[in-house]
Amino acid sequence: MGSKMSKAEPFLADGSQELFPCEVCGRRFAADALSQPVKKSNWRQQHEDFINAIQSAKQCALAMKEGRPLPPPPPPSVNPDYIQCPYCMRRFNETAASRHINFCKDHSSRRVFDPAQTAAKLASKAEGRAQPSAKKEPTVTSAVGALLQNRAMGAKNEVSGKPGSAMDSASGANKQGYSKSKKD
Repeated sequence: MGSKMSKAEPFLADGSQELFPCEVCGRRFAADALSQPVKKSNWRQQHEDFINAIQSAKQCALAMKEGRPLPPPPPPSVNPDYIQCPYCMRRFNETAASRHINFCKDHSSRRVFDPAQTAAKLASKAEGRAQPSAKKEPTVTSAVGALLQNRAMGAKNEVSGKPGSAMDSASGANKQGYSKSKKD
């Protein structure tokens, strides 16, 4: 009968393994058989939060139906199982907190907030806004310029055959003479 036992477990003088009493039932178990302390369920708090959310939603729906202003939202509930990050004050579960806190620690060490430096940056941005740059004239590419010239030439050829009309040389637009036509 060979059983595999770890070397860290204490043995009694007769070679048997030391047994530890369970805190709940009092029975004795080997050290490796005792599970880690089980986290207490917070189902009651979750249930109350759920009830409060439903009541808040009903009040909002009633206020919208009657045309009244909306009531303030319920205060956020704090999950006691979550761990708060000391750098950004956000809350995470255990595994996410272990990753995030290391990241946030490194990230916050890179960002040093100097009030004088921040004020100088804001002042330079405000100064830059105070001096609007001159608007640039739109540039015409060669393809667009050629297209506009072709249209102008075509319009000029059409207009030259019509009496009482002239072509504006600056804009390439037709100018019609003011003559009243008699309608029958």
